[in-house]
Amino acid sequence: MNLVFEINGSRRSLGNVPCHATLLSVLRDRLGLLGTKEGCGVGECGACTVLLDGEPVNACLTAAWKAAGRNVITIEGLATEGLHPVQEAFVDSGAIQCGFCTPGMIMSTYALLKRSACPDVEDIKSALAGNLCRCTGYKQILDAVRAAAAKMDRTHDDEVSGG
Repeated sequence: MNLVFEINGSRRSLGNVPCHATLLSVLRDRLGLLGTKEGCGVGECGACTVLLDGEPVNACLTAAWKAAGRNVITIEGLATEGLHPVQEAFVDSGAIQCGFCTPGMIMSTYALLKRSACPDVEDIKSALAGNLCRCTGYKQILDAVRAAAAKMDRTHDDEVSGG
């Protein structure tokens, strides 16, 4: 099938995409966007989280054809000129230990902060419930989300490449 969609602000057209291909395989194998990770492959860990029309989805479970005509943002799409405030907050808070879960955590955080500028701890936990981390114990991640909320509030970040 031919797949036409917007990825990180650029319209792309990919031919010969198998109908059984996942969005994750298209991102990594066809587009070389390696920031989105495959962790479990069954939607349990959140390492593959990307935004589809602004909503977090597990790219390992999302059929590539579901992205047709839609907007996809990956971790690479957040940083347009230097790190995005959410990425900065994760670095500054020590929430990136091994880094494997980080792209998914950041994408889920970004989606949360677009919906709620000042989430409480329960909102944060709910938004990150589909993302697993084996290194941080989550305290640094919660700190990072709160710091990102403060950074985004100060910068009034309204747009991402194509977002």
